[in-house]
Amino acid sequence: MPVSPRRSDSCRAGIVSVTALSRLRKQWRRQGLKLVFTNGVFDLLHRGHLDLLTKAKSWGDVLIVGINTDASVRRIKGPSRPVNRQRDRAALVAALHPVDAVCLFAESTPLQLIRRLRPDVLAKGGEYKVDEIVGSELVRGWGGSVRRIRMRPDYSTSRLLGKLATPRVRKPIRHK
Repeated sequence: MPVSPRRSDSCRAGIVSVTALSRLRKQWRRQGLKLVFTNGVFDLLHRGHLDLLTKAKSWGDVLIVGINTDASVRRIKGPSRPVNRQRDRAALVAALHPVDAVCLFAESTPLQLIRRLRPDVLAKGGEYKVDEIVGSELVRGWGGSVRRIRMRPDYSTSRLLGKLATPRVRKPIRHK
């Protein structure tokens, strides 16, 4: 899947605080750039994550990714998650080509972050209905759009963790 060309590599901010991201947002708006926001845990990166981020980036000029902190992941997914720490998850997502900025959020949902950033496009995986996507009402209310991204059926962190937990049976090698 091709990645849309960037207007400017100066959009690339890496991992930033909410305060710094708010300042960058104002700068990007002055430049007339279209902001896309998505969020998630991004615990064990896989092809499905890359596809989601690439598609989300194609709908705008700047892709901002909100990542749940470790504490918020434990509240949502249970005590065994996340597998990777927040700083590692954020660094990996920030290094991906489609991503311009990553911001950690401690709440269970990114609603406060969405309210502060006012993205033009809110992107989320297709497993959610538009009305189930946190912040969809807000974004549509200020004239933005909410877009769903078709997910690859065989790619999910839960599926990967399930595979790791299941003992693999190896077939014996037959020598002739």
